[in-house]
Amino acid sequence: MKFTIITGMSGAGKSQVVKYMEDLGYYCVDNMPPMLLQKFAELCDQSQGAFKKVAIVMDIRGGEFFDDLVSNLEELERLGYQYDILFLDASNEELIRRFKETRRTHPLSMDGTLEEGIKKERKKLRNLRQMANKIIDTTGLDLQTLKEEIRNLYIEGQKGKNLRISLTSFGFKYGIPLDSDLVFDVRFLPNPFYDKNLKEYTGDDPRVQRFVMDHDITREFYEKLLDMIRFLIPNYIQEGKNNLVISIGCTGGRHRSVTIVNKLFKELTEEGNRVTIHHRDKGKKKN
Repeated sequence: MKFTIITGMSGAGKSQVVKYMEDLGYYCVDNMPPMLLQKFAELCDQSQGAFKKVAIVMDIRGGEFFDDLVSNLEELERLGYQYDILFLDASNEELIRRFKETRRTHPLSMDGTLEEGIKKERKKLRNLRQMANKIIDTTGLDLQTLKEEIRNLYIEGQKGKNLRISLTSFGFKYGIPLDSDLVFDVRFLPNPFYDKNLKEYTGDDPRVQRFVMDHDITREFYEKLLDMIRFLIPNYIQEGKNNLVISIGCTGGRHRSVTIVNKLFKELTEEGNRVTIHHRDKGKKKN
């Protein structure tokens, strides 16, 4: 018997993941107080194999009880029960968009703004995220892709077989993405921002792409970067990593980083990798 603890940011997709886990034969419990974890494990243990696969959602809806989750997990491990932690995450911008679309209230935004509530939650979950065995960033993921991700993680024989690569472009002026595994700074590359004919466009435009890539330093950097990623992929898979977040940053996140991420996405996808792409700051105000 093994427990999967599902946690993470509100709005990141935990309710959908529970449905997929149930389809895979898991007995699922939503919003269990951590103090009941040990007793629940004992009951499952006494069921003579009726509950071999159990998934439990625990998040900040538990209020003050949730603060004791780490200590209760440590006690569970001391008693010999196995568990892993699946952490669902998404960018702050994506979470804000989802809450506005559904018109739901964030659990920690009762006395403040939605953005403040998300920041409080992220801080509250920081240690738990570091403990997680598996992290899925659902930013930009449709439901079918999320379902495939869960199947790849939890169907016997497929678990750990594939690595999902998340490519993110960003602007350093807005901060480094918190979920990054690898961060590369491309601010040393020639900048289309200073070309009045290109300034208003982004790295999605072929003219900007040609400008960025038509320099020896860019081509040399890109080949070295691609070669390193190709080297890392099989080694990360062997180590058991399921998600690799590669963030490429320039000053504003509109030109150079977008160009490099688009090119990486095309080549890594053509080579048979599972890749998602997210341009975090591409649409932000130009100044």
